[in-house]
Amino acid sequence: MHAPRLTVVVPVFNEQDNIAPLVGEIVAALRGRAAGDGGDFEIVYVDDHSGDGTLAALQRLKAEVPELRVLRHAIQSGQSTAIRTGVRAARGAWIATLDGDGQNDPADIPKLLARRAQSPADVKLFAGWRVDRRDSGSKRWASKWANAIRARMLHDDTPDTGCGTKLFERAAFLDLPYFDHMHRYLPALMQRAGWKTVSVPVNHRHRATGVSKYNNLGRALVGIADLRGVAWLIRRGKVTAVEEVD
Repeated sequence: MHAPRLTVVVPVFNEQDNIAPLVGEIVAALRGRAAGDGGDFEIVYVDDHSGDGTLAALQRLKAEVPELRVLRHAIQSGQSTAIRTGVRAARGAWIATLDGDGQNDPADIPKLLARRAQSPADVKLFAGWRVDRRDSGSKRWASKWANAIRARMLHDDTPDTGCGTKLFERAAFLDLPYFDHMHRYLPALMQRAGWKTVSVPVNHRHRATGVSKYNNLGRALVGIADLRGVAWLIRRGKVTAVEEVD
């Protein structure tokens, strides 16, 4: 089977009402575009053992959307694991990710692809930057402080690491150290590996249906331990240039 150039990975947990609208938007954004600019693509949804009708909604869509593939975790394992599951199963050399709640706009994927086409080969991550956040005031405040603390500790020069809209090279991602919640630190981890990253302004939307799977306190408590761990990885990391000798 011919391998697509791009795989769109979408992790979901209890998002039954957001499945069909988001898949439709992904198809509208990418189907029929020029080869190499998103037209040659697949969509990989990873259901993190949802308890609602998410899996059934995905199975119904498979008959209508030939680009759609569906994976399901046997037990709930979290967003980072779901993303990694999708990336490992992907057949595309480049990965675009979106959150499954519909707040990320699939129309931004072509924008990231265009930015990649204008960038040097050592840029391996194009991270979405939600300039105009559509979250609650408390969530925006929490994210602002979390981003400030992260930037101070990791020096990753990234204004928004929590945006689900990203484009990255599959091989570079799979070479990164894996741990739970790693998806929040992709810029720092890519830079640790010796690659460059770029932040690109993207659209952000209100959640149309369903409920958030996170709360500010829980995210903050986990984030403290994660930050210390990533900072340790950066301090202990080493990138060595290698050349083949005849």
